[in-house]
Amino acid sequence: MRSLLLAAAVLALPQLLFAQTAASADSARRAKECPSCAEWNAPQAPFRIHGNTYYVGTRGLSAILVTSDAGHVLVDSGLPESAPLIEANIRALGFRIQDVKLILNSHAHFDHAGGAAELQRASGAEVAATEPSARMLRAGGPTPDDPQYGEALPYPVVSQVRVFQPGDTLRIGPNALVAHLTAGHTPGGTTWTWRSCEGENCLDIVYADSQTPISADDFYFTRSRTYTTGVEDFRRGHATIEQLRCDILIAPHPGAVRLFERAGNFVDRSACVRYAENARKQLAERLAKEGL
Repeated sequence: MRSLLLAAAVLALPQLLFAQTAASADSARRAKECPSCAEWNAPQAPFRIHGNTYYVGTRGLSAILVTSDAGHVLVDSGLPESAPLIEANIRALGFRIQDVKLILNSHAHFDHAGGAAELQRASGAEVAATEPSARMLRAGGPTPDDPQYGEALPYPVVSQVRVFQPGDTLRIGPNALVAHLTAGHTPGGTTWTWRSCEGENCLDIVYADSQTPISADDFYFTRSRTYTTGVEDFRRGHATIEQLRCDILIAPHPGAVRLFERAGNFVDRSACVRYAENARKQLAERLAKEGL
């Protein structure tokens, strides 16, 4: 018997070494194509933000769970490799992935929509997005009207996506999340707002989409033929965000709003105004570089 086990182990050794080599090669390739991904995808223990709203993302990429007895809503899904971490965080809080009924998105780049296909498969949830974001999700990456087209990485295709209109309210049980179009970073970028209560203490939560004017090297917001409304979209988005009822601000990259540093005291009613002001400065700097 011992000889048989030894022989089996010897036969299995080449396969194990091949798997380890392949995994190492995959890691090296990922590090080359996305130097920030390992840092973004570092594990983060989940925590309550307020009431039925929980952080279930990674250290560098937000994913927000809004719960109810009728089912849960997940906002953003991180990288493709973030999906197992998000699912584990949901379980760690005592919830079931199968009770996630709706998956929403801020913008459909690989670092915020990459895990959507796997999380949809695991949960059976519906994925919903604006029309431009739905096109990107179905394509598994940026479409030609996206400022980062040709540069942002692809991700697993989400074939089933429901399209909603800006201003729509999406509901799961008592939870009502309102979609605000805040485009510019992408043509379909969306900011989400909802109300979360702890007893009688109800707060307005804003999940503000990224407003950074980042693009591929050959893209110009001031003279693009594929995305002609980018500058106007940014400006409308800035005005929208600063006018929202905003007790707690969250963003797709938690570091952009110092979310972890605010643990235990997330309320900051001026945060949305500052977020919009900073975004305006970044846009002005970008336009100056483009000659305006």
